[in-house]
Amino acid sequence: MPIKIPNELPAVRVLEEENIFVMTQTRAVSQDIRPLRILVLNLMPTKVDTETQLSRILGNTPLQVELELMHTSTHISKNTPEEHLLAFYKTFDEVKHLNYDGMIITGAPVEKLRFEDVEYWAELCEIMEWSKTHVYSTLHICWGAQAGLYYHYGIKKHLLPAKLSGVFPHTVDYKRSILFRGFDDVFYAPHSRYTTVSRQEVEQNPALRILASSEEAGVYTVSALHGRQIFVTGHAEYDPDTLRKEYLRDIALNPDTPVPQNYFPKDDPTREPVVLWRAAANLLFTNWLNYFVYQSTPYDLMQIPSVLHGAGTCEAE
Repeated sequence: MPIKIPNELPAVRVLEEENIFVMTQTRAVSQDIRPLRILVLNLMPTKVDTETQLSRILGNTPLQVELELMHTSTHISKNTPEEHLLAFYKTFDEVKHLNYDGMIITGAPVEKLRFEDVEYWAELCEIMEWSKTHVYSTLHICWGAQAGLYYHYGIKKHLLPAKLSGVFPHTVDYKRSILFRGFDDVFYAPHSRYTTVSRQEVEQNPALRILASSEEAGVYTVSALHGRQIFVTGHAEYDPDTLRKEYLRDIALNPDTPVPQNYFPKDDPTREPVVLWRAAANLLFTNWLNYFVYQSTPYDLMQIPSVLHGAGTCEAE
């Protein structure tokens, strides 16, 4: 089934060239199926790249998805043209009266800052609190996962000795997890971050369960009870060349930047990266949409129950 996105979104052309079934709004009006309404809070500076990555991976599922894009109003993006935001993005004030089957909160390049020092932290807190009553299942990615774990459950982030960058092997900790149904015993996922969360602190919270982890990259996926909130510390959605772009950006600022691990053949950045994570990434998002959104959300979105766990706080770390 296709993903429904705005007619002129740049992702339409990219995905059609990749032979991914895209349904524009014009064609979708003739469909009688209620699509899954997915809201994406895009906090990444390269918004066009991120919206294309998420459109690609959500469009590879057997479900019809209607994607809606949102950005914060308390931060002005320096890397995305204003006309693009005006054409394709909404603010929280424009959507807060609506309900959604699912929501994705992306990562953001602000992880070295205290949460409370992030320019849009108060707005993000309001959005995360709103998601407990207006979204059935929210998927948090990378810094978005750390922010969600901190806001909802008080789990702090910790600075790593050096940036964690590369593609790492993972295993499923909770074997009965339907989010990881169909996964191999070992699967790969990209990471790109300076901070992490403590496994011990997550395990001490009875409302949380670690689903998958990596010996090198640490906790990978955490779920709240019933999957209403899911936290993924890596970047399963990344394109084959995303880590390379980040490496070239970082090395321009610091020539001693290490090469991303398990990414370039023989750690040679002049060679083409080896993609090890695409199948696992597609299965992760397909399982989330199928088991935690499609099969769980009430047909009438006005009947979404509130999330009972996770008392939000915006107080200092």
